[in-house]
Amino acid sequence: MKRKKLTIEELIAGVLVGDRLVLSRAITLCESQKAEDIIASEKLLKAILPKTGNSMRIGITGVPGVGKSTFIESFGTLLTTQGKKLAVLTVDPSSQKTKGSILGDKTRMEELARNPMAFIRPSASGSALGGVSSKTREAMLLCEAAGFDIIFIETVGVGQSETLVHGMVDFFLLLMLAGAGDELQGIKKGIMEMADAVVINKADGENQKAANRAKAEYQSALHLFPIDESGWLPQVKTCSALENIGLDEIWEMIVKHQISMQTNGFWTENRKRQQVDWFKESVNEMLGQAFYHDAKIAKVLPTILKQVESGELPAMSAAYNLIQKFLDK
Repeated sequence: MKRKKLTIEELIAGVLVGDRLVLSRAITLCESQKAEDIIASEKLLKAILPKTGNSMRIGITGVPGVGKSTFIESFGTLLTTQGKKLAVLTVDPSSQKTKGSILGDKTRMEELARNPMAFIRPSASGSALGGVSSKTREAMLLCEAAGFDIIFIETVGVGQSETLVHGMVDFFLLLMLAGAGDELQGIKKGIMEMADAVVINKADGENQKAANRAKAEYQSALHLFPIDESGWLPQVKTCSALENIGLDEIWEMIVKHQISMQTNGFWTENRKRQQVDWFKESVNEMLGQAFYHDAKIAKVLPTILKQVESGELPAMSAAYNLIQKFLDK
C-alpha cells in the first residue's frame, strides 16, 4: 500500500520529536532530485536548522577488510550503553554501470540496527566523490535536529578522492590493519595527514604483536607531518572491535580532542568553515543541474559530445562554448 505523503509541517514535527520513520522519509526527500522535492527540502532544512549543531560528528574510514562495520557496531553499542543517542550514516558505493547500490549496512550491523538508542541510515554514493553521498550533510543536520548526540559518517572506503568527509566532521578516524605487509605501503599521504587518529583494528590473539609494531610505525610516520593548525597531535591506538578491546580508550581520546578544540576555539572555527564549504559545494551542484537541464544545452549536447569523442573538438573548447551558450540568456 502506498504511504501517505507527509506535509512539510508533518515532516518538521516528526523530525523534531525524533520519529525514526519520519526522519528516514525526511532524508529521502532531501536526496530526491525532483524539482518539487528540492524546494520542499529547502523549507524543511531551514525550519530545523536552529535545532542543529549540538552533536559530535565523527567520520570513519578505512582500508577494505579493516572491519568498519564491526567497529561501528561495537563502538556504537558502547556509546549507547552510556546513554548516548547514535545516528550512523553509511554510504554504499554505487555501480558506475547500473547506478544501483546494495544498501546492506543494516544487515552488517544487526545488533546496532535493533538498538532503540541507534539509527542507521544507508545511502548510495551515486556519482559523488569524497566517499560520501551528495546529501550526507543534509542527513546529518536532520539527525541532529532529531536529538542524536553522536553521528558516525562511514565512507565507502579509503583512497585519493575519499576525503570530503573530513570537511563535515569534528573528528576523523582512520581504521587500519596490521600484518598485511608493509604497513605504510600504498597509504595515501593526504588522508593520513587529515586523520585525527589512526586506529589499528583486529589487534587480538596472534595479531597483537603485529598491531603493536604497526602502531610504532604509524606514530613515527605521523611525526613527520607538520603540526595541524588545530594544535592536535594525531593519536595512534590499537583495538579489537570483535573482542571489545580498546574501545573505551578510543572514546576517551575523542572526548579529549573535543575538549581541546573547544578550549582553543578551533571547534567553532572549523564548523564555520564547513558551512562555507557546504555552500560552495551546493552552488557547484545546483549550477551543474541547471546547466544539464537547460533546454538549449540539451538540444546541442549530443552533437557536441560526438565531436569531443571523435577528437573533432577539444574538450576545453566544447565546455567553454556550451557555458557561453548557457550564460547567454
